[in-house]
Amino acid sequence: MHDLRTILAATDLSALARHAVARASLIAAESGARLSLQHVVNVGAFDALRHLLDADSKNLEQKLLDEVRGEVQTLAGEIGQRHGVSPDVHLVVGSVQREIGSHADAIDADLLVLGARGAGFVRELLVGSTTERVLRTSRRPLLVVKQMAHETYRRVLLPVDFSARSVEALTLAQAVAPQAEYVLLHAFEVPFEGKLRYAGVEESELASLRVHAKRDATAKMNELVAASGVDEHRVRRLVIHGEATMQILAQEQEQDCDLIVIGKRGVGLVEELLLGSVTKHVLAQSATDVLVIDGSAA
Repeated sequence: MHDLRTILAATDLSALARHAVARASLIAAESGARLSLQHVVNVGAFDALRHLLDADSKNLEQKLLDEVRGEVQTLAGEIGQRHGVSPDVHLVVGSVQREIGSHADAIDADLLVLGARGAGFVRELLVGSTTERVLRTSRRPLLVVKQMAHETYRRVLLPVDFSARSVEALTLAQAVAPQAEYVLLHAFEVPFEGKLRYAGVEESELASLRVHAKRDATAKMNELVAASGVDEHRVRRLVIHGEATMQILAQEQEQDCDLIVIGKRGVGLVEELLLGSVTKHVLAQSATDVLVIDGSAA
């Protein structure tokens, strides 16, 4: 099993970001990982404030930084009391995305934890939020938190394509949610099924192709479970015919999952250049937390 040694939780001190910090604390407490709590004062806003202030206003700038530092340290103290975790506190003025990436590299974080954007997350994904920018640029696993963290994760949904990335996802899921049940989902479609139907292929022949595809996927699913070393009694296997995004969102609800673990990119050239379309839709439309892995080595 992959061990979590260091977790970085970045917060802007909003309510949604506090949910992310609470989740990071739960994971750190369960895994024994070191937790680093980071707040970045946006350099653009800080420079704008300096422009409005007099040249002799350095004291006010320092007071503002001290106020922010006090809030972050108060949050760290609350974490300690509630979860028994004593996080490192890192406060810096700079570019939010750049500073998160730099600090993650400096501490060699095994997991980044950030909050989503609530009801505005779809819009934020389209215009480019901090979370999405970090998702696009970071090679480290990123947990996007949407829910209040009441307890450790109970049931994890893992869409799999049987690549090395799928093994990596299941291994990481065991580190982040070691007590959970794992629901492995493979959504498949017969290649060119629509065109075959349009070309006059009989429905019985298409059904036969689906049976063969499902049998092949089931065998690969069993191989994946064996390769991961996970306790088979804690794994559900689902091989379902249908479009991936629709099936992931449907099974999230049907299986009552509280975390989805998914790869960042698809298998096509465009998908490799951009945040994968399936991943983007799952991030935007799912109700649960989403752990995104890069899988670059896959």
